[in-house]
Amino acid sequence: MIRLRVDPTHPSPGALRQAVTVLARGGVVAYPTDTLYGLAVDPARGSAVEALFRVKAREAAHAIPLIAADLSQVERVGRMTALAGELALRFWPGPLTLVIEARPGVSEAVLARTGRVAVRIPDHRLAQALADAAGCALTSTSANRSGQAAPSTADGVASVLGDEVDLLLDGGPSPGGLPSTIVDASGDEPVLVRAGAVAWGRVLESLRRR
Repeated sequence: MIRLRVDPTHPSPGALRQAVTVLARGGVVAYPTDTLYGLAVDPARGSAVEALFRVKAREAAHAIPLIAADLSQVERVGRMTALAGELALRFWPGPLTLVIEARPGVSEAVLARTGRVAVRIPDHRLAQALADAAGCALTSTSANRSGQAAPSTADGVASVLGDEVDLLLDGGPSPGGLPSTIVDASGDEPVLVRAGAVAWGRVLESLRRR
């Protein structure tokens, strides 16, 4: 595993280029987000997604969430509903992941064959810059073995996954705490999929202010 120390607020172009090179050849990159450290691969590369599942020892029935640099990247992987647009306006960038109908091109393994994709724009400059440099939304599953505690530091990633990760972008400690809240916004009403950093009550209250 290559480990690069990166300024989380001003990531160097060289470090980002190195990460993009790893992603382009189907490798796995660990990086900090506004919650925990995540694992990035190109979600359009089936072989890269398979490698990600092996690293995490994750069951294929579980979908993989994505992060995007901006709304244009989100709309390339999924179809935003009116509800999704409202929630994105209120909570992005931030730790709210929205489930929407997927567009063609995303690996079926990422979608767990549901036809829907979970995606968000994180409130973390390095995570956004990585997706921007890659030119596409990237996977953002936590950097741990499935069922184990998710790390909030680069040392935690290195101790758990070691050489199974091709590149570790060490941006210092991430905030930690709860993972992103996941809300199904593919219909007219929100459905809580996973409780997390954004309280469900805040989500519902934001919609009452329509």
